[in-house]
Amino acid sequence: MSLVGVLQRLWRGGAANAHLDTDTDTDTDTDTDTDTDIEADAHDTERWVVMDVETTGLDPARDRLLAIAAVAVQRRGQRLSIMLADSFEAVIRRPDSESTVPDKANILIHGIGIGAQRSGSPAAEVLQGFNAWAAGAPRLGYHVAFDRAVIERAERAERAALGRVPAADWLDLEPVAAITQQRPEQQPLDHWLSVFGIACLQRHQAAADTLATAELLLRLWPAAQAEGARDYAGLKRLVANRRWLRGQSGV
Repeated sequence: MSLVGVLQRLWRGGAANAHLDTDTDTDTDTDTDTDTDIEADAHDTERWVVMDVETTGLDPARDRLLAIAAVAVQRRGQRLSIMLADSFEAVIRRPDSESTVPDKANILIHGIGIGAQRSGSPAAEVLQGFNAWAAGAPRLGYHVAFDRAVIERAERAERAALGRVPAADWLDLEPVAAITQQRPEQQPLDHWLSVFGIACLQRHQAAADTLATAELLLRLWPAAQAEGARDYAGLKRLVANRRWLRGQSGV
């Protein structure tokens, strides 16, 4: 299911708590802006990328990248918006040289069947397209270290075709949730989706998970602001401070 398809099903299905509309952006601020606010915000913007991947298994050192889905989030002043028209989604073609039989249980989880894998795009083309679309924007996700490891391994495998890959900055939303919601223990994504009542049409499907994670970011943003985060650098400091405190306490 594409990002647009996920969006349309949420809207038509009456998932009011998802705050998604095909004609508007998901917004964290409903106050009426003054002309001065709008002018100031126009000079204080950032583009972030919320993403998710699907793989043939759970081992980032061995399993193959199957799909990437991502959507842009814009910070304009102190407002965050999911930019629904600014998204990326691609399935990677199953290599002809791959002789192993796809795990049917794995396919049932992510929904990318053998036919879809065979009709996907070459890995180098997908990775190149994703990097061009991301355009250097920070990459955010839930437990994003897995996504990063899988993508960087795939990039190394396609080094000859890709050439020099631009450096990317990554941020995990798990510690952001833990800090802002005062829950020191790690929680799975499903926990926070339940806490905030966020609809996800098909868990472990890249497009649906991406939109749910992007909305989670919007829900966490006001509390992150209360902790002193005003931009991406502020979110990074928030996470870094948590790591430092955990290191000091020996947790």
